[in-house]
Amino acid sequence: MTELKEKRHIKDWWATRPMTYGQLHGEPLYQTETGEFVAVEMGSREFFDQVDKTFYSWTQAFHTKEGHFAGLFPYERYRNKKVLEIGCGMGTMIMNWAKQGAHVTAVDLNPVAIAQTKRRFDLLGLQGDIIEMDANILQFPDSTFDYVYSWGVLHHSPDLGRSISELLRVLKPNGEYGIMLYNRASVYYWYLVGYLEGFLHGESRFLTPLELASRYTDGNEQEGNPHTWPVTKQEMKDLLQPHSAELNIYAMGPFEYAFPPKIASYLPERWIRAWAKRWAWSLYMKGTKRLA
Repeated sequence: MTELKEKRHIKDWWATRPMTYGQLHGEPLYQTETGEFVAVEMGSREFFDQVDKTFYSWTQAFHTKEGHFAGLFPYERYRNKKVLEIGCGMGTMIMNWAKQGAHVTAVDLNPVAIAQTKRRFDLLGLQGDIIEMDANILQFPDSTFDYVYSWGVLHHSPDLGRSISELLRVLKPNGEYGIMLYNRASVYYWYLVGYLEGFLHGESRFLTPLELASRYTDGNEQEGNPHTWPVTKQEMKDLLQPHSAELNIYAMGPFEYAFPPKIASYLPERWIRAWAKRWAWSLYMKGTKRLA
């Protein structure tokens, strides 16, 4: 498959299965506190409330009294400054940056994500530039943004190195960045992808490691998406260290996803929390761009 066809495949797949955080990948169907299921209309206020409620519950460790994700993002340092999100999804994170006073720009390859994020901003009366754009070819001048981040997106890029290069290119020298990607050295990956599907179900006999990871990570109930390749700490260090004055890479929770449920049910919570710091499903890279 050529690069252009692969990108089109990725774009089309995500457009038909946007990240709604619903009961089924790509569908706005949610379970209530009473156990009932409710379908909501995409683009409605109720839809965005449901998206946020689910996403916040998964990321609760990063919320503080200063705001959602305030334990992760340095909001105070970047008020009235230019912030870029690469891969905005339904707009939850960039909404919080806008509420915290940043001048925000969000890009996504998926036109549905762009339309929904624009709709969210309209409903809330927020200002921001929401643009359909390829992360491999960011259409901004060098050193445009004070802070750039991407959350759970770039492992879907068929050229991660170019996406990282573009992210750093548009970031100002001494600007900060944050990147979350899936962790190939996680217990979750080893068990669900490598052991359960690859070995026990025998799928590694006819699928490459990339095909196996793509099929059984995001959207696994639909046999996965076209391209998902989790990373290792060393791979990200090789990409980021040459351009960074400071760099920290660590595995992070939520700890509930550090181990598959069938394994976690036999382990004390304190063990899971401790091991999640090394083998959790997500890697987070944060750093500062080196001065030219």
